[in-house]
Formats: sequence, structure tokens, C-alpha cells
Amino acid sequence: MTQVPDWLETLAAQARRISVPSYLRPPAGRGRAAAVLMLFGEGPYGPDVLLIQRSTRGRRHAGQPAFPGGGVDPEDDGPVAAALREAEEETGADPAGVHVICTMPELYLPYSDNRVTPVIAWWREPSAVHAASPDEVDSVERVPIAELVDPGNRVMLRHPRGTTAGPAFLVRGMLVWGFTAMVLDTVLREGGLDRPWDTTRVMDLPPESVYLASRG
Repeated sequence: MTQVPDWLETLAAQARRISVPSYLRPPAGRGRAAAVLMLFGEGPYGPDVLLIQRSTRGRRHAGQPAFPGGGVDPEDDGPVAAALREAEEETGADPAGVHVICTMPELYLPYSDNRVTPVIAWWREPSAVHAASPDEVDSVERVPIAELVDPGNRVMLRHPRGTTAGPAFLVRGMLVWGFTAMVLDTVLREGGLDRPWDTTRVMDLPPESVYLASRG
């Protein structure tokens, strides 16, 4: 029997019944089914989560840190199977060592027209990971939760248009923003793992991030 840590059980229980804001609800009859794997484990620096840095050569979400994931293919048995397959293809993570706990409600990404199902899992038997698909992934990181919730690593982003682009994390040489940061911010807060931080600390979204995000 897999022993899931209490903190992750609490996080998953909150995440599976999270209320989705109207702007993230998938529109009827639109969007490609997709899934991402939120793979939590116990690393050398405590609890962590697996993130990838997408290739700058990609057409969508180029250069952005993200959870492993992608579209649900016809041969996949739903979003869980797709998330595990994509994680193996992108990072080399062995699905045999992954214990899936639950799925979150579907979230809509208008930019890429994807209906994304986040899959929360426990890495009961961690395997070595690397950028297994160089055309899609530049690097792979196990990011400690302690670094994600460190107030010194938290900022709000401002888009060049002057609008707020949402919360972000400065960790492991990465600027984690956009959809991935929004999901992380939500599940860490709802799971009781976040720490108070200065939400008035605002940083401009770097021009290179704007350029890469606007491609495709």
C-alpha cells in the first residue's frame, strides 16, 4: 500500500474540489483535451515538485517553465494516461513509480485552446529525470516546495501593457509564471503550504518572455 504524506493528502483533497473562476472554465464544445502531471516527491531538500523548462524553439508557451504534459491522444485512456505518458516522454520519469492521487477540475487556456486536466501524483519511487525530448524540453528540475513558498522568491508580474500578469516564482534560475504559476499558487495556498508574502512586490515580465509567449 502506497503511503502518501499527510501534507499531500490535504493538498489533493482541497485541489480536487477547487472552485474554477469563470474565465478558466472551458467553453462548451471548444478546446483540445490536454493534461499535466503535478508530480510531488521527497527529494534531497525535502518535498518537491517536478517542473520542465520548455524549449525556446516551441510554437506554444515557448521557453516557459511548466508541468510535464500535453494533449490527450486518441490512444490514451483519458487525461491520467496522457499525463503519465507525456511526463515519461519529456523527462524520462518512469510511470511505474508514480502513484496518481486525483485529478483537478478542467481548466481552459484560451491562448492554446486547451482544456487542461491537472493530475496530482506522488512519486513513490523516483527515477532519474532529464530533458528526454530536446525538441520540446530544455531542462528538468525537481523544485523544493520550501523554495516555492519562500517569500523572497514570490513576486507579482506586470505585463508591458500595464496589466497584472499574476503571481510568479523565482526559483532555480527560472521565472515560473502564467498558467503553471497560477496552479501552483492555488494548490499551495489551498493545501496550507504557502507562507505570507509581499503581493505588492511587482516585477515587469521580461521582454524575452513576452516575445516567446507571443510566438505561434
